[in-house]
Amino acid sequence: MLCHVAICTPPFTTLTYATPEGFPGFDWKPGLRVAVPLGNGAIRVGVVTDVFPDGDERALAGASAGQHTAGKAESIKIRPITWPLELTPLLPQDYMDTVEQLAARQYSSTGRILGNLLPQGLRITARIRVRQYLPDLDGKGRKPRLFALRDIPTMPDEERLVLASDYLEGRAELLMLAEDAADGELCVLTCEPPWPVRPNAVKQRELLDWLLQHGTVSRRRLREALPDSSATLTALVKAKLIELRPASTETDETEPGEELLPPPDAPFLLSADQNAALDGFRLTMDRLAAGETCPFAHLLFGITGSGKTAVYLELAHTCFLRGRSALILAPEVAIALKLRRDAEQRFPGIPIFFYHGYQSQPQRERTFRRLAERREPCLIIGTRSALFLPMPPLGAVVLDEEHDGSFKQEDHIPYQAKEVAWERARRHRALLVLGSATPDIKTFHAAEQGAFPLACLTHRVGGGTLPEIELVDIKDQPSSRLLSARAVEALRETVQRGEQAVVMLNRRGYAPLMYCLDCGTVARCPNCDIALTYHKRREQLVCHYCGHARPYPSPCSKCGNLNFLAMGEGTERLEESLAGEELAGALPPGGRILRLDRDSTSRPGRMEEILAAFARQEAQVLVGTQMLSKGHHFPNVTLALIADGDMGLNMPDYRSAERTFQLLVQSAGRAGRGEKPGRVLIQTRDIKHYCWDFVKSGDYQGFYEYELALRRQRRYPPFVKLALIRLSFPWDWNEGQSRVNQFSAALRQHGRPLGLMVLGPAPAPLSRIQGRSRFQCLVKAADWQSIRKAYAAALHDCGPLSRDLRITLDLDPVNML
Repeated sequence: MLCHVAICTPPFTTLTYATPEGFPGFDWKPGLRVAVPLGNGAIRVGVVTDVFPDGDERALAGASAGQHTAGKAESIKIRPITWPLELTPLLPQDYMDTVEQLAARQYSSTGRILGNLLPQGLRITARIRVRQYLPDLDGKGRKPRLFALRDIPTMPDEERLVLASDYLEGRAELLMLAEDAADGELCVLTCEPPWPVRPNAVKQRELLDWLLQHGTVSRRRLREALPDSSATLTALVKAKLIELRPASTETDETEPGEELLPPPDAPFLLSADQNAALDGFRLTMDRLAAGETCPFAHLLFGITGSGKTAVYLELAHTCFLRGRSALILAPEVAIALKLRRDAEQRFPGIPIFFYHGYQSQPQRERTFRRLAERREPCLIIGTRSALFLPMPPLGAVVLDEEHDGSFKQEDHIPYQAKEVAWERARRHRALLVLGSATPDIKTFHAAEQGAFPLACLTHRVGGGTLPEIELVDIKDQPSSRLLSARAVEALRETVQRGEQAVVMLNRRGYAPLMYCLDCGTVARCPNCDIALTYHKRREQLVCHYCGHARPYPSPCSKCGNLNFLAMGEGTERLEESLAGEELAGALPPGGRILRLDRDSTSRPGRMEEILAAFARQEAQVLVGTQMLSKGHHFPNVTLALIADGDMGLNMPDYRSAERTFQLLVQSAGRAGRGEKPGRVLIQTRDIKHYCWDFVKSGDYQGFYEYELALRRQRRYPPFVKLALIRLSFPWDWNEGQSRVNQFSAALRQHGRPLGLMVLGPAPAPLSRIQGRSRFQCLVKAADWQSIRKAYAAALHDCGPLSRDLRITLDLDPVNML
C-alpha cells in the first residue's frame, strides 16, 4: 500500500511512502500521524493525506519532483514509513478536508498548513521513543527497551517485525521522554518598568527588556536568544524580578484565577428580541439535522449591551441538549476568559475546553489530544486558533465581534477565520452565527442580499440606553496639548460624582516621535526606517515593528547630541498627565489612573488584574488603546472619551472609515451600561468628515449605505474580490527590484485575459521593515479562482524563487500596510 504523507516541518512537501512490513491489517487512513525518513538519516513527522493500492500511478503524482526517477510504479524504489505515531488517526476526516481546502485557497502545501496549525509537540520527533517490554524469562519482571525512531530503519528485519507486532498487540508503546529542564521552565516577569536594578547592570536590563518584548518564554528559548544569560537569569530570579514556573501544570500560567476576573453579570430573563433570535437559530439547526438544504449562517446584529453573549450561551446549551458541541470564538483572550467564566456560572457541569495561542505548548497539546479523542458533546471557547482543534460533532460555531481584525491571520499563512468557520460548520452541518454591533460591511451586504438570515437586538438589556455622543473640535488646539479643556472638564465632573471614565488613545508609549533640536532629525529604526517611540518607564526608544530598542538618552545618530524633544502623546504620557495636573484635586484620596495597553499587560495575568481593579472601582479612570473597545462591561462607567478620533481616518486603506466607525461605536458602547446614563466625547480635527454624523447617532444602517455607494463607485469589496500580493527582499539586494518587476509583469500578463485589474508594484506604505524593502500588488477580480490562477502562472514563469525574494498571496486582506 502507498501513502501520500504531508511533512509537517520544512520543506513542508508531500512525498509518497510505502506502508512498512509487520503491520498486517493495520488501518492506514488520512489523518494518521507517521514518522518518515527524509534523507541523511533525518526522521520527520508527517500526516497521511491519501492511501493507494501498490502500483497505483496516482500515488506517484503526489510526490515532489526529484523524489523518484522517471518510470512506472513497478520500477521505482519507494521508502517505507518508519513508524505510525498512533494506532488510530489523530485528525478526523473533516479536519483533513478543511486543511486541504485552506491549502488550495492559499496556494500553499498541506504540510505547511499542518506545520502551522498543529501544536509543536505533535509535529516533532526529537523526544519520541518506542518502549518495548521483553518477555519475563527469568521471573524478575518484564524489562523495557527503548528505541529512538531513527534507529528503526537500521534494525534487522526480524527484530523490526517483532517490534511492530508488539506495538499492535500492546507490548510496545510510544513514549515521550521527559522535557529538558530548560524546556519545562518558563521565565515570567514579576515586575514592570522602570526596572529596579543598578544603572550599570546592562545585562540584567537587556534580559528584562527582552522578556517585556517577547512575553513569557521557556528558559531554553531565552538562552538561545541571549547566550551567556544563565548567571544573569539566576541573579534576577534571586532578586524576585523573574519567576521560574513549570510549563506543564494543568492550570496554564497565562490564565488568572477567578479572583482576577470582573464580577459576573447579574442573571436576567431573555428579552423578546433575544428569544426571537434563538428561535431562528433553533429552526435552522432543526432543518440541518433533517438533511435539508438551507443557509446555515446567521448574522446577529445587536447594539452594544444588547445581550449577545447571553444568546451565545443559550445556543451552546441548546447544542449540548441535542448531543452536539459548540465552539465560541472571541477576538481577544480577555473576552474569551469572561465568556468561559460566564458559561461555567450559567451552566455548571457542562464540560468546557479553553484554548488560545498564548497558552504553553504542553497545555495546547494536551487540549488538542483530549478533543481528538472525545466523542461526547462539549463547549469549546477560545480565540482564532481554536478553530483548528479537532472536535466532536458541532451543532453551532459562533464568532463574537465578527468584524474584528484579529480574526484575520496574516503571518505565515494568511486566512480569514470567518471563512474557515464557514467551512467547518458546513462539514458538520452546524449553525454558524456571526455577531457584532458593527458588522463587517461585506457580511451585512451578504445578509441584505439574502445569503443568510439577519437577527436584530435593538435594545440594551436591563433598560440601559445608548450614550449621548458629542464631538469636540480640536483643530485650533495647540499641538502640545492632547486633551481639550472641554474633555478635562468632563473627566473632572465624572470623577467628582463618584463615577468612572474610560479614555481611549490608540497609540501606546510616551511619545511617538523624538525630534533632535540640534539637527532636526527624528530618531528612526535602522531596520525599518520608522520613527522610534519613546517609552519613558522603560527608558528606551522602541520600534513597534521589529522590536529594535536603544536606551534613552542616547546620542542622535546624525549629530551625536542629546538635545531631544518628545513630540505627540501616547497612552503612557496621557496616563501621566491625567494623574498629575489634569485631574489634580478631582481624584478622591487614594484615587488611581490605570492604563490598559500592550506594554502594561505584558506580564501574565496583568490584563485581568487591571480590568478587575477597575471593575471593583479601585480606580476612577482607565486609559488604553483599542483593547478598551471590546466586550468589557463596567456599569459605573458614564463617560467614554476618545482622545484622537481622526487617527485611523486617513490610513491608506479602503476600509479606514469603516474601521474608525466600528472602533468608535464600540468604544462609545463602554459608557452607560448600567442604570446611570452615559456620554461620549470624541475629539477631532476634521469635524466635517461624513463618518461623524453616523457615529453621533450610532446609525450603522446609514453609514453602511453611504459607504456601500462609495465602494460600488470605486470598485472595492463587496463588489469585487480583492487580493494583496506582498513582495519583499533585503534592502541592499541589487536584483530585488528587477525580480519584483519580473513577477509583476508576469502577473499582469496572465491576469489580463482573466479580467484581473493589477495595480502595482508599488512600495508598501511601510516600505521597509526588519531590513527588507517591501512592495505590493493590489489585484481586483470577479472571483477568487482567477486570482489564484494568475498568481500560480506568474510564479511558474519566474522560475525557482531566490531565498532573498519572498512572495505571499493574501486574499481579502485586512492590513494594507
